[in-house]
Amino acid sequence: MTPSTIQLDQDGHLCDHTLWNTQVAQQLADTLQVQLGEEHLQILEQVRLFFINFNHAPATRPLIKWLQKTLPELDISNQKLQQLFHTGLVARHVNRLAGLPKPPNCL
Repeated sequence: MTPSTIQLDQDGHLCDHTLWNTQVAQQLADTLQVQLGEEHLQILEQVRLFFINFNHAPATRPLIKWLQKTLPELDISNQKLQQLFHTGLVARHVNRLAGLPKPPNCL
């Protein structure tokens, strides 16, 4: 999928989360100057699983608890996610890079 064919909403999230793939994720990550590696992709896949299981994008606290439970080997914390994704708005941008809507409680 080329950048011109990706439809984003006014907040930069994919309009159709089913069109997400790792290439789309990297295009979205480029806006944060993040080069996605294996660890990033594991996190994004788990965020997508959260969305499938609970039918909504996770806010920060549920996101971190989910990642700690599903990826214990990565020793996830808010600080680690901030460093990995170069942002203080962890839930907002991790969901965006995972091709998901903005969490309901984000401004």
